[in-house]
Amino acid sequence: MERLTEIANRLADVGGVVGVCLGGSRARGTHGPDSDFDLGLYYRPPLDTAALRLLAAELTGGPVEVTEPGGWGPWVDGGAWLTIDGHRVDWIYRNLDRVHHVWRQCRAGRFEIGAQPGHPLGVYSHSYAGELALGRILADPDGELRSLREQTRRYPEPLREALIDNARWEAPFILAGARKGAARQDVFFVAGCLFRAVGLLVHALHAHARCWVLNEKGAVRAAGELAIAPVDFARRAHALFAALGTTAETLTAALDEADRLTAEVCRRLTEGETNPRS
Repeated sequence: MERLTEIANRLADVGGVVGVCLGGSRARGTHGPDSDFDLGLYYRPPLDTAALRLLAAELTGGPVEVTEPGGWGPWVDGGAWLTIDGHRVDWIYRNLDRVHHVWRQCRAGRFEIGAQPGHPLGVYSHSYAGELALGRILADPDGELRSLREQTRRYPEPLREALIDNARWEAPFILAGARKGAARQDVFFVAGCLFRAVGLLVHALHAHARCWVLNEKGAVRAAGELAIAPVDFARRAHALFAALGTTAETLTAALDEADRLTAEVCRRLTEGETNPRS
């Protein structure tokens, strides 16, 4: 951690960088020995990428690719994949003004879902707030990241309600639409609808528990561990994809089970709102 802090402090000296936060499994203490070190570089334009390249070359021992902002897409908007002292260290840009904007949206009960390479469910905008809430700040000269993190530690009730309400109507809606694909044996379409529906349930269950979801990885398992989740939620959700098959009959059977799981989740969410202690 001392080495990471040293790197973070040097990053904070780069023009445009406001602060650095350790994220991912390393910040949450759920990492394995081979887990990456994800460093969020919170910046305001203009970002001095030339200085970042020089620092990256010094730390790694040779030239490496460091992108311009936007180089990886609209939400995970750039950075670098490095190997430092034998460890994988990722620099991931976060435009701090955009993070503030997303946090204002969260408090107003609004969220966006953006397309992003590497994120098949899409990036839910409130993951920006969750990253700070669950992260470990390594460098923050002006205290701006710490101030924002303290705010994000309290899950916004309007966002919670919006995510739950969204799942209640959209999950049954998309599963109903998938029925036409099942009749045509369109496995691709049905699988996509199932993936979307399960993702909606996962976000709603986490929102009910006031827990942040950062991405798709491990999200179904984590949702299944929540008190509000139906018994065997993770096993049942994963089994939907294993049982798809390629015939109209197997696709329809999978959708029948998805409907049952969705109905049970929605019932529990409704009961949980009626009885806040659940």
